[in-house]
Amino acid sequence: MDRSLAGRARLGGIGRSFAGSASSRAGPGRAGARGARARRRSWRLPRIEVPLATPALRFVWSRRGLRWAALALVLAAALLSGGWLWLRHSSLAAVRQVRITGVHGPEAGAIDAALTRAARRMSTLDLHPRALRAAVAPFTVVREVQATASFPHTVRIRVIEQPPVAALEARGTRTAIAADGVVLGPALLSRSLPTVTASTAPAPGRRTGDAGLGEALTVLGAAPAQLAGLLARAYSGPEGVTVAMRNGLTAYFGDASRPHAKWLALALVLGSERATGASYVDVRVPARPAAGFAPGSAPPGALGGSSSSSGGEGMASPQTTPGALAEGLAAAVPEGGARTGASGEAGSASAAREGQGRASESSAGSANSAPEAAAEGGERSGH
Repeated sequence: MDRSLAGRARLGGIGRSFAGSASSRAGPGRAGARGARARRRSWRLPRIEVPLATPALRFVWSRRGLRWAALALVLAAALLSGGWLWLRHSSLAAVRQVRITGVHGPEAGAIDAALTRAARRMSTLDLHPRALRAAVAPFTVVREVQATASFPHTVRIRVIEQPPVAALEARGTRTAIAADGVVLGPALLSRSLPTVTASTAPAPGRRTGDAGLGEALTVLGAAPAQLAGLLARAYSGPEGVTVAMRNGLTAYFGDASRPHAKWLALALVLGSERATGASYVDVRVPARPAAGFAPGSAPPGALGGSSSSSGGEGMASPQTTPGALAEGLAAAVPEGGARTGASGEAGSASAAREGQGRASESSAGSANSAPEAAAEGGERSGH
């Protein structure tokens, strides 16, 4: 019996060893299959978790149809933006016609050429105003450049100039200067410019810092074109800003406030026959201009009303009608006579017509009403 149990035990051990060997023989194959399946799973695309901030985006992304539509819209936007970039720089929008306005003076041809060259490097869908301003930076007379494009090939450029209003004399040199105090250089000098003086002259393109000179330039910049050619020089005197004319007449402006109204008042006085022979005109108060005469030169009934040896200063006499003064202003400063670039002043003739209209309404008004009306009209048109 013991011998039979021992035999069974040996048989059981042989079976277990056989099963173990069989399993060991089959083991590498099964393990290889599991490894292949794991490798295949590792090549699958990972699941992307997109952090969406708003519920609407989460709602769109959670639905497959909406998600594809959103991706299609993004792709279409990219294609359209690329097409727009191509069109902006293609020959379909190339600049071929450049129309320039507002350029005058001896540098007009050079300014036109510089702006045309710069504009032809652009397209009507991609204008660069900074490049246009840089092209005319060497020309101090140019204050601003404005450009508009018309598809497909036209560009319109408007040049805003700061014309010279005086010739600045400093240490034996002469240079042109604008109404805002910017030095323009000697190339823009002309014999018709009145003279102003200073201790030093800034370099072209820079602004003067002299306050007294700045007030004189402001007054000269507001002068109507018909009177600008009659001015000899401007300076600061005991009566403030003083303008000396080529015929010997002196005009006292005081300060630079209300310059347009003061010029209109001066034009009214100069347009009156009774102002003939006056040595100076005081327009420091533009509504009440006064004229002075040399001793013994004032005619009877003239402005100032005095013919004493000491000369006279006063208001327009009652015999000088407002209509006559308004007609004199219309003759001295016709329509469109305001100087270009003089702070937007362009209403001299309209102020004269307004003054004459008020004169016709008043049959017995004094002469002061016409200068006051013209002065008020000039301030409205200048501002």
